[in-house]
Formats: sequence, C-alpha cells, structure tokens
Amino acid sequence: MLEDSGFVDVRIGEAVDTFGGAGGEENARRFEVFGYAFIARKPG
Repeated sequence: MLEDSGFVDVRIGEAVDTFGGAGGEENARRFEVFGYAFIARKPG
C-alpha cells in the first residue's frame, strides 16, 4: 500500500508488543496481534 502511494525504500521494523497492560491485552495475545513500525520516503 505504501509503495502504491508513491513511497520507496519501505522498511518494516520488528514486531512490538503494543498491548501490554491494555484492556484488550488478552485478545491481542489470543490473536497474536503486534505493532510494527514502518519507515519509507517519498521521492521528490
């Protein structure tokens, strides 16, 4: 999707536990939900 929007050099970071201590933590664990950082640049 990022590349379709014109971004290049797209990189995806490591999985991060973003739900630790949150109300939905149990569901996040059950469905193996993690956050990921994205970095990219738009030439121009």
